[in-house]
Amino acid sequence: MSENDISFNVRKAAFAVHTALGPGLLESSYEDAMLYELRRAGFAVQTQVGLPMIYAGQQLDIGYRIDMLVNRKVIVELKSVDSILDVHKEQLLTYLKLSKCKLGLLINLNVVHVKEGILRIVNGLEETLRTSA
Repeated sequence: MSENDISFNVRKAAFAVHTALGPGLLESSYEDAMLYELRRAGFAVQTQVGLPMIYAGQQLDIGYRIDMLVNRKVIVELKSVDSILDVHKEQLLTYLKLSKCKLGLLINLNVVHVKEGILRIVNGLEETLRTSA
């Protein structure tokens, strides 16, 4: 399955979770619900995946954690914040570079309309979701 197919299904799960739960919950609540939706749909999902950093030829296990890795191809970073900051985007971009994944989704579920809370980042390019799942 391609990264785009996975991305579509992750967004679909985000819409389902947001419709059921709405905004205002802890990130961990959304993560558990997303995990349920994605696994129910047949995806291999890992959560809180450790991500080492290589510096000066040395592997440093400094505590980076990917919220969700779907089918070992797409990184999903979940947020429950008032607004997405540039540092959140940079965090996902760094995770993409360190993991060598091509596609990441930054999803803020603390919004009225979830489509406004989804950013898709590909090779350093970002786009806000403007269409429904």
